[in-house]
Amino acid sequence: MKARFARLGNLFPQSLGGQLLAMLLLALVTTQGLGLLLLTDERNLAVRAALGFEVAGRAANVVLLLDDAPADLRPSILRAADSPLVRFEVAPAPEAPHDGNDADSVLGQIRQILGSPEREIRADIHAISITRMPMPDGMPAAMRPMHDAMIAGRTEAVEMTLSIRLARGDWLNVRTMFHRPGPQLSPKALLPLLLMAVAVALVAWWTARRVVGPMRALAVGADRLGRGLDAGPLPMTGPSEVRDTTLAFNRMQDRLTRFVTERTHMLAALSHDLRSPLTAMRLRIEMLDETEDSVRLKSLVEEMQAMVEATLEFARGVARAEPEATVDLAALLANIVSDMGGDRANLAPSQPMPVTIRPHALNRALRNLIDNAVRYGDVANVTLTQEPGMVIITIADSGPGLPKDQLEAVFEPFVRLEGSRNRDTGGVGLGLAIARTIVQAHGGTVLLRNRAGGGLDAIVRLPIGDT
Repeated sequence: MKARFARLGNLFPQSLGGQLLAMLLLALVTTQGLGLLLLTDERNLAVRAALGFEVAGRAANVVLLLDDAPADLRPSILRAADSPLVRFEVAPAPEAPHDGNDADSVLGQIRQILGSPEREIRADIHAISITRMPMPDGMPAAMRPMHDAMIAGRTEAVEMTLSIRLARGDWLNVRTMFHRPGPQLSPKALLPLLLMAVAVALVAWWTARRVVGPMRALAVGADRLGRGLDAGPLPMTGPSEVRDTTLAFNRMQDRLTRFVTERTHMLAALSHDLRSPLTAMRLRIEMLDETEDSVRLKSLVEEMQAMVEATLEFARGVARAEPEATVDLAALLANIVSDMGGDRANLAPSQPMPVTIRPHALNRALRNLIDNAVRYGDVANVTLTQEPGMVIITIADSGPGLPKDQLEAVFEPFVRLEGSRNRDTGGVGLGLAIARTIVQAHGGTVLLRNRAGGGLDAIVRLPIGDT
């Protein structure tokens, strides 16, 4: 059942414009359909009542003629009144039962025509099955084709029997039957529905365009801003709520841009201020006699300078300043693997895969990941695959892996892999942090995953859509 509902959900439009149009059309068809059904039912009742009134009027007029006409003219009057589906007959007893299904409207119509004095009138109206109804006795030959047509084309009809007492004491029995009125719906009745559907579709399309267009631009702008691209202020269009959202986004983008610019300027000044004393310290140490203390001080200064450079490079966000270019990702990975040398890094064969990236920044991120795999896992097996809208780079090593609680922690700045995998290596613990920053600036993700058979996978996912 859930799968069936899921399939039905997939048929429903996913876009805002499509959903708005579908919901409006569904509401229109539902309301108009119910309205047409009610209208058809009312028209059926009106047609049925009109048929009954027509027979009742004829019966009342025949009664007036029979009361005033001589006895020898009665057969002629009855023959003139008969029709294919209405039979008139004078008999000493009524055919309609005393407790029949009276139709007050029919009786009222007859009494209104007959006037005073009051006379006994009986009426019985009920549904019959034509397929089981034989030809009435005494039916004229002209009625047979109509009777056969009703049996062939209909399964139900309405039979009405009227019995009206005449002035001479005998009864006029009137018997008729007519079809239940079929659907009183003509093709012209569907024309207003069609016109309304077209009008609703046009209004929904115009409304959706006013709403969806600015929202789509907002989504593209937010995606570009998240990747470090200059989206520029978005135009203020659409309804007031969308304009307010666009205004808030433009303000947020301006504040973030100013914040990044100010931080970059501050870090540039800090970099200059830190490099100068460190350089002076190194010069003074070089002038000292080489002793155990001077060697240790020189090592500490070099380590401090390396940490400062790495920290500033990480915080500066160098990936944001580089322009984008379209490069072959497979060739980029092949160059990185080739630079590693030896058999400790290899790339699985793959087709050329052009992508739009910041080449130097992504080169550094991938180089960091591959270098970590070689350093801590002995070997880096690199594979490049593609999914709809996404490229996947998997870097597998054969090392001991990482504890589960460290798979995310190692991406934090200054967290060193050596603490859990190899304490003989160096580094300041910024390689993975820089790699994730660069990948995220491209709109992608990077994660680490232990393999069941041993070893660690670094999985990089990069979008290949428009940036």
